[in-house]
Amino acid sequence: MTATAPREEQLWSRCPGCASLLYRKRLRRNLDVCPECGEHARLGAPERLRQLVDPGSLRLLPDQLPETDPIDFVDVLPYPHRLSAARASTGLAEAVVCATATIGAHPAVLAVMDFRFLGGSLGCAVGELITRAAERALDDRVPLILVTASGGARMQEGVLSLMQMATVSQAIAALREAGLLTVSVLTDPTYGGVAASFATNTDLVLAESGARMGFAGPRVIRQVTGRALPEGFQSADVLLRHGQVDMVVQRRALRARLGALLAATRAARPARPPVPRQEPAPRRERLADAPAATPGGGDTPAVRDAWDTVRLARHPGRPTTLDYLDSVFDGFLELHGDRLGGDCPAVVGGVARLADRHVMVIGHQKGHTTAELVARNFGMASPSGHRKALRLMRLAARLGLPVITLVDTPGADPGVSAEEQGQAAAIAENILTLTVLPTPVLAVITGEGGSGGALALAVADRVLMLENAVYSVISPEGCAAILWPDRSAAPQAARALKLTAPDLRRLGVVDEVVPEPTAAAHGDPAETAHRLRAALLSNLLPLLDVPPAMLVRLRRQRFRRFGMARANARAGAR
Repeated sequence: MTATAPREEQLWSRCPGCASLLYRKRLRRNLDVCPECGEHARLGAPERLRQLVDPGSLRLLPDQLPETDPIDFVDVLPYPHRLSAARASTGLAEAVVCATATIGAHPAVLAVMDFRFLGGSLGCAVGELITRAAERALDDRVPLILVTASGGARMQEGVLSLMQMATVSQAIAALREAGLLTVSVLTDPTYGGVAASFATNTDLVLAESGARMGFAGPRVIRQVTGRALPEGFQSADVLLRHGQVDMVVQRRALRARLGALLAATRAARPARPPVPRQEPAPRRERLADAPAATPGGGDTPAVRDAWDTVRLARHPGRPTTLDYLDSVFDGFLELHGDRLGGDCPAVVGGVARLADRHVMVIGHQKGHTTAELVARNFGMASPSGHRKALRLMRLAARLGLPVITLVDTPGADPGVSAEEQGQAAAIAENILTLTVLPTPVLAVITGEGGSGGALALAVADRVLMLENAVYSVISPEGCAAILWPDRSAAPQAARALKLTAPDLRRLGVVDEVVPEPTAAAHGDPAETAHRLRAALLSNLLPLLDVPPAMLVRLRRQRFRRFGMARANARAGAR
């Protein structure tokens, strides 16, 4: 009996949904869907591809990329050790498998994520592979299908993983401009930076039955709000009722449904000449690579511990967006509302003057007192806040006004109502729109730049950062809670995440660090405003002379260079 026990365990499987004991071969024949309760088990990327594509049509795309550890991240284990363990356990090179294939005899390019590999997290290599898949779809003039399964951006790669949200989004924007269909298939689970970018900014969004999707995960929402979550919260059926997905599809019907959609769009799509891929511009055209001047002379930036910088960035006396609108700009006229039923107080925006130039200014608003912070939701934007910002960005483009954004948020609103109103999709649409906005965009990280909530206002031609601001894929406390034994390791996490302005200037995420007075921004707000105004003018004026098409092209090249290309260059310099 002892000798046969392991084999018996392999023959049977217990359903996590209804606890039924199922014959393994029967379960596999049913595509790993419980025949008793309909529970959809998670699939690895190879099995998902076998189920979706026509037999014999699958051609894997190259997945070998140079080893990269862009910020030398170490928690209780060095990041390379975690990568090696994930590769050994899954047999995959990374958390995504990309391929060309046919579905119902219709050609497509697929990028399928695998949750088994570090939670399907979005890192530089994953972003690079999905972007290459999108570029292959553009070259072949075929649809792109993304199958998502992810916990979000990969914190071990710091803010560079956050940049992948923009990199992949702009590749989707290029397919949209070429008239090529993009489809995302949400599987369980899809959260964080993946949900707030390419999982929801495609032309069509399908959800597999049983999938869950949202910007913030249930555990985070419960911790932040202290509330019990509604029945079925973030489930595929609830997403459908709230208008966040096009359809919910049983796994056994997924291939046929995709084939029908590909057939319909193929018949409707007129033939067009191939769209040439834009190669990197000569260095003289790269505004983002130009050396930055330090505005207003000023003090030499102090070298501070990362955790000390985090505390300065969160200081309640630190100037807010409304403070800067009063001290840096002139004649601010606030514009309200998303035109869909909401006016989020955590985002303010409107028309103002910078010197003799009219601009559209949009920023997060926190406040100084407890009452102000609560009234402004601590600067955490709801979906209506992101949609208000989107409306003002589009208005600026129509009026020919440059856009200046002031970023100061711990992150997007993680509440239940925000999720029900489509937080992930709202952030994704902002990111996608900013990649193609035909007017200059200048972003400033003035305090906290937290995750996708910050990136929703920070896909820009130039990114500036005040000396004592921070910009990160996750808060130090959140990172410590996940990767260290307890939250008391937040100072260690802050150092590992490379979230300070000098760190991000070295990584190329930030173009210029604006020095603060010795007493920091809250100690001398007038001098801080003077320096910020000088930095804004010195960076904005050159952008005004760049034709709109060139602006968009250079902005895309800026974000296309993040990730593997930058990591490769860094590795070569060692």
